[in-house]
Amino acid sequence: MDEKRAMLRHFLAALAYRTQKAVRGAPAEYADFKAPHMVRTPHELIRHMDSLMGYARTFLIGGMYRPPVFERFDDAVAHFHEVLEDLARHLETGTEFQGITAEQMLHGPFSDAMTHLGQLAMLRRIAGFPVPPENFIFATITPENLGPRQADPSRPDADWPERL
Repeated sequence: MDEKRAMLRHFLAALAYRTQKAVRGAPAEYADFKAPHMVRTPHELIRHMDSLMGYARTFLIGGMYRPPVFERFDDAVAHFHEVLEDLARHLETGTEFQGITAEQMLHGPFSDAMTHLGQLAMLRRIAGFPVPPENFIFATITPENLGPRQADPSRPDADWPERL
């Protein structure tokens, strides 16, 4: 596997880790939290992130992708991680890019998904359930773990103003 593909896989691992950071420990009502002005709910954001990763995968395997609709938020999150894992597998095994470069993959759907992940974290704060901060440099992030069971923070901040 070349360095670009390895970096893309690591980016997916960071996306998996940070997604779990944003949803871990959130109360059930967070999934359907509705901010004003037509902002997507966390449940809708996860489905959109699933759509982005499925779309990215089409540049490796062809076809089209439409994410399934899940009634339960946890099921939608689990499916998002399954799509991440499959996309990473194609990157690892050398499935050829079709009509896109590694750089376009990164600045297109991958970066878009990371932006929406930031929205998930922001919505937690707005909903009154802020995400505890940590130093991500020391986070246990590995391309071998793209599933929903991510490591706990390695260096969480002990003191933060938003602590409830």
